[in-house]
Amino acid sequence: MAATPTPAYSVRIRVRMDNEPGMLGRVAIAIGEVGGNISALQGFEVKTAELDEDLVVNCSSEAHQEQVRRAIEDLDGIEILEFEDRTFAMHEGGKIEVLSLAPVRDMEDLSMAYTPGVARVCKEIEKNPATAHEYTIKRNTVAIVSDGTAVLGLGDIGAEAAMPVMEGKALLFKHFAGVDAFPVCIRTSSVDEIVETVLRLEPTFGGINLEDIAAPGAFEVEERLDAEMDIPVFHDDQHGTAIVTLAALENALRIVDKSMQDIRVVVAGVGAAGVAVSKILMNAGVANVVGCDRQGAVHMGRDGLNSSKQWFAEHTNPEGLKGSLSEVMPGADVFVGLSGPDLITVDDVRSMAPDPVVFAMANPDPEIRPEMIQDVAAVIATGRSDFPNQINNVLAFPGVFRGALDAGARRVTENMKVAAAHAIAATVSEAELGPNHIIPSVFNQSVAPAVAEACAAAARADGVCR
Repeated sequence: MAATPTPAYSVRIRVRMDNEPGMLGRVAIAIGEVGGNISALQGFEVKTAELDEDLVVNCSSEAHQEQVRRAIEDLDGIEILEFEDRTFAMHEGGKIEVLSLAPVRDMEDLSMAYTPGVARVCKEIEKNPATAHEYTIKRNTVAIVSDGTAVLGLGDIGAEAAMPVMEGKALLFKHFAGVDAFPVCIRTSSVDEIVETVLRLEPTFGGINLEDIAAPGAFEVEERLDAEMDIPVFHDDQHGTAIVTLAALENALRIVDKSMQDIRVVVAGVGAAGVAVSKILMNAGVANVVGCDRQGAVHMGRDGLNSSKQWFAEHTNPEGLKGSLSEVMPGADVFVGLSGPDLITVDDVRSMAPDPVVFAMANPDPEIRPEMIQDVAAVIATGRSDFPNQINNVLAFPGVFRGALDAGARRVTENMKVAAAHAIAATVSEAELGPNHIIPSVFNQSVAPAVAEACAAAARADGVCR
């Protein structure tokens, strides 16, 4: 089945055509015949005998972009003036910048913002270090820390290649919750070196968002930093994913009329996200979770388990199921994919319990294409923005940190995570709830404030505030 065109592979094409009736229609037909999806016409300019037009076309791959280009080039009377990959254009020069909050209009401003006035503030912080949270960017600034070893669905691509993702994360922090965030990509995969580096950054930042660090090292990094730092540490691949997954599942189960206590959940991928999702689901009442990795089901007695998978074996799979992913799928109520593309088949979904719920969340390519099971599964969610029900961490992490910073929280507690999930789920009203709407849009402006309020209240209730 052909992949669905997506804005991720969109192109802007400026064409010049003979100014005659039907020319634009010919271009549109040629693009449509090769599977391109025109999403916008961005204005035209008439030059007597010629017409210049900008088109935005969604494609499904770089090869498909070239196919669209050739289809237009083959038309008589049409010339391509510009052909721009919109995703790469957006990334030129990076996606974030530093802006000043204090004006420097004259010598008075300069004397307060810098020497000599700034020395007074420095001395105050020296006497009372806690005031750094009041008089510096620490009050509202988060470090987005990654070693680039587990980026999206791309794997170990290195610190430099991870930067575009971390910049994107910083952009989302600011847009959705007003939190200033900055990428800190570290050229090492040593747990000790990551921990040492981040500990040395504590004077600057009010929170640490760990991102795209491979398991099992990610668990130790978070555990050690959380124990040693006096600011909240949050591994988004684990807990952001877990929070939004729980929120989505709460609403999905309302549709299929099942309860957390009665379902069996199969989780594909027992890395950072898979373990965290499983833990939060079990905390919410799911008693039967079965996790699968490349060797199949994780169970007691299986050889070669690392420390995190050993914990997983001891606390999940109560029936002791063994075998491949396909062998443990029959009878499952929910599938949660946190691994890689094309791991399950239509027959696997058909083998599940009645009204199966499928969360195929691998990015950029899910464990199964939603188009293939739209008539089989009762509810489908993915990690992609071009399908309904996107399980997107942006629903969680901006509000979680906004709430933590506002409350002066020293850490992010389990109660704060569960409170965030409940807040996200609650933004979908009974009237809105449906198979294609179990989770709010990432552009729903009420989500981040609701999550922030819930997290701040939970932090105060847990007594972890400064």
